[in-house]
Amino acid sequence: MASPRATGPEQPPPLSDADAIARHKRAAARAAAEEVHDGMRVGLGTGTTVAYLLEALGERRAIGELVDVRCAATSPATERSARALGLTVVGLDELGELDLAIDGADQVDPDGWLVKGGGGAHTREKIVATAARRFVVIVSDDKLFQRLHPPIPLELVPFAVQTTLARLGPAGLRDVPRSPDGGVIADYVGPVADPRELADWLGTTPGVVEHGLFEPELVSSIVIAGEGGIEHRAGAKR
Repeated sequence: MASPRATGPEQPPPLSDADAIARHKRAAARAAAEEVHDGMRVGLGTGTTVAYLLEALGERRAIGELVDVRCAATSPATERSARALGLTVVGLDELGELDLAIDGADQVDPDGWLVKGGGGAHTREKIVATAARRFVVIVSDDKLFQRLHPPIPLELVPFAVQTTLARLGPAGLRDVPRSPDGGVIADYVGPVADPRELADWLGTTPGVVEHGLFEPELVSSIVIAGEGGIEHRAGAKR
């Protein structure tokens, strides 16, 4: 009878793509969390990467590092999560200018243009980013693209929404709840040849509350995490 074959120590299964992306998101978020200091007024974005940011900030608050940080949230979900972690959340009007805002992105191109709004919070996200002296974007490296591509998230006025969609051309409603401010969430699915030209056109189309194209001039830095570690890419905003 053959003797049993010797085996080495059991190896952990390889990470799936989803596991790797989650690990990278967490790394980017934790690197950006180190930029938050006590006494700051901080804007909190929305989405899966921001969930890791909130986790890191909550841990630092629990050990007494961030006892006097006041935050403005870009969505009810972020506000609930932040409060549950012991973070202080107040209205943006009460805070005024923010020292720092941190948020994720769905796409980042080499020039620093962003596409945001996969979760439908892009209007509030843009308001908060604009209100901050520094806007830091946190992404895993799968969000980097040579060219931006559709869909481009939109928030539309509910009145005559089909008329607005017809004016936009290739666009459609998203089967999701309305924004917290009552806007209808849609997506532009046409070409993105020139992001600035498209942003200008979408921004001046009647019925469009806000679009998900964020210009490089809004962004102070981009924290990118991948298998090679953390990259800090400077943005156009100084």
